[in-house]
Amino acid sequence: MRHRAQDIREAFDAAALADYDGLRRQLVPGFDDLYGAVLAVPGWPGDAAPHILDIGAGTGLLSGLVQAVWPDAQITLIDLSDEMLARARERFTVLGRSVEIVTGDITGPLPDGPYDAVISALAIHHLSDADKQLLYRRVFGLLKPGGWFLNAEQLRGPTDAAHALYQREWLQRVRAAGVGEDELAAARERMRFDQEATLADQLQWLRDIGFADVDCFYKNFRMGTFGGRRPEA
Repeated sequence: MRHRAQDIREAFDAAALADYDGLRRQLVPGFDDLYGAVLAVPGWPGDAAPHILDIGAGTGLLSGLVQAVWPDAQITLIDLSDEMLARARERFTVLGRSVEIVTGDITGPLPDGPYDAVISALAIHHLSDADKQLLYRRVFGLLKPGGWFLNAEQLRGPTDAAHALYQREWLQRVRAAGVGEDELAAARERMRFDQEATLADQLQWLRDIGFADVDCFYKNFRMGTFGGRRPEA
């Protein structure tokens, strides 16, 4: 039997060979606000040269934005897809920056901390709810006191009816943005691995783990940026 992680890796390796970054802006309604909310949360990273871990980093799109704001940030990227990470390596070479790149499953061992921040964008929704909670707990352990976890994520609606509304709204907006039917079919193929959780559940999981200042900092139907801070020692 094929392992789910292998299926996900192959799907995203294939996506990396296409214009993944360009399509992402079309496929993610409110892209600038969703990603921008990660950068806009006050109080982080609290250091001119922060140590940051990007989990499920893909092509390094979010980390590249972070590097533009904090040029001296020391960033580690981890992702399943070698092809995605090859694009990330190219991105940071063009920027003239050195980052640590790790190929790995985010349900397995993560690079050692401690980190000033752990960030993620549109990756954790591929995990089961149990694996999400385990990951959030491990992230908490990797953070320095006062460090932030911030996740720009795809969400499940709070009810079946709301989730169906989210799906209809997404489809209307991506078609209006000019996404062709072939690209839409490819996106839907990748989306068969989705296991979204509701925002309310995920905020509660973070609180239960011990995160402070837990909140949603941006929300637009199925897209939201949320997170919390490890309390000071």
